[in-house]
Amino acid sequence: MAARKPIDPAQARAAVVAVAEWIRDDTVEAPARQEVAAAVRLTARTLADVAPGNSVEVRVPPYVAVQCIEGPRHTRGTPPNVVETDPRSWMRMVTGIRDMTDLVDDGEVTASGSRAGDVAHWMPLFPL
Repeated sequence: MAARKPIDPAQARAAVVAVAEWIRDDTVEAPARQEVAAAVRLTARTLADVAPGNSVEVRVPPYVAVQCIEGPRHTRGTPPNVVETDPRSWMRMVTGIRDMTDLVDDGEVTASGSRAGDVAHWMPLFPL
């Protein structure tokens, strides 16, 4: 399998800025699906680039799932360490608008497994 091309940080930041108003304000209508998808995918792949590894799977359905953080590699079945959330909660965590711990406490992020909480160490990726 060919190595994936690294994410361009400027492109990722531009995608985040394009949806920033929606991330900050619950009353703002969601941007176009492709704008949300680009922001979610680029930020999740940025996490995989800056925290390489295969011990935690981060899922933001329906847009992306990435593996990150060094540790035991997972290859089959349900991963033991999973972080899953919706696109807006993911973007709030990635930008530092909300803390991962608070999002987990509020039920907006699920974090299962002993390594899932390690994702919080890498946040925010793109502070607003």
